[in-house]
Amino acid sequence: MDDAAKPLLRILGIDPGLRITGFGLIEKAGNRLTYVASGCIRTDVRDSLPSRLGTIYAGLRELVARHQPDQAAVEIIFVNVNPQSTLLLGQARGAAITALVASGLGVSEYTALQVKQAVVGNGHADKVQVQHMVRRLLSLSADPRPDAADALACAIAHAHGGQGFGSLASGGLHVRNGRLIVGKAAAK
Repeated sequence: MDDAAKPLLRILGIDPGLRITGFGLIEKAGNRLTYVASGCIRTDVRDSLPSRLGTIYAGLRELVARHQPDQAAVEIIFVNVNPQSTLLLGQARGAAITALVASGLGVSEYTALQVKQAVVGNGHADKVQVQHMVRRLLSLSADPRPDAADALACAIAHAHGGQGFGSLASGGLHVRNGRLIVGKAAAK
């Protein structure tokens, strides 16, 4: 069966952020990936935190209703230098996941390292490399904006066979301190 005859799978990738939440939608038929849509949901920094989280939630619910994806993939965030920023980013990520789950989608989660490894072949690739590879893999006429590129990359990583953290244990992989590690996980 050629790729054109295989059923389509529509995947929505999300790069969560409180100021800008990137989204990218692709279709997969066999090994073929096709660009559908991408962009950003922006919140107003002058609004209250609950209002901004509501904007992310409503924006993603609308996006899901309009494009009817089959699955969603969301980038995982890890603690950075500023704990307050990490907390706010985590809340934005929670609003995004809640919107996806409330819309009836299964959600897989990927670290930035996993996404970059799947798309660029290097888990420490920079944003420009990710943008360029997303452009090439989806045959786009120009590099997408960084937040949209990260979301598209997340969808591509999922399409390339990732199933989020649920598949790590069976693949002999685990995460330690935000890094993907090969070998046995430490006993808990």
